[in-house]
Amino acid sequence: MKFMMLVKHAENQGPPPKELMDAIAILSEEAVKDDTMRGNGGLAPTAQSTRVRVANGKLTVTDGPFTEAKEIVGGFAQFEFRSKQEAIDGAVRFMELHRKYWPGWEGETEIRQIFGPEDFAQCMKERAEAVAQ
Repeated sequence: MKFMMLVKHAENQGPPPKELMDAIAILSEEAVKDDTMRGNGGLAPTAQSTRVRVANGKLTVTDGPFTEAKEIVGGFAQFEFRSKQEAIDGAVRFMELHRKYWPGWEGETEIRQIFGPEDFAQCMKERAEAVAQ
């Protein structure tokens, strides 16, 4: 099963401590060695971002920063795990590093399964069965 982990937090919390980045590097090396990590990265601040939006039939392009954003996605990682529980365990280890090496930091990791065609078909089947009941 493929999962995307999205790290969300308030913007402008400053750069992460070196100790945290070193610990994340070790965790990432282990995930690569275990052949579970497919990719990862940090994301640029919203001041360097652009949104392309469709609403009410109109397309708009807006450059950041986005003042209405209370929290942002600051980073991501893609994994291949045998179960959702493995994904949860991985996110807990990752967030424990933040708690240990960045006191006062607040944020969350959202775990989302990545659907391939076979997963989407199964999801639609389950949804149809639930509606039929």
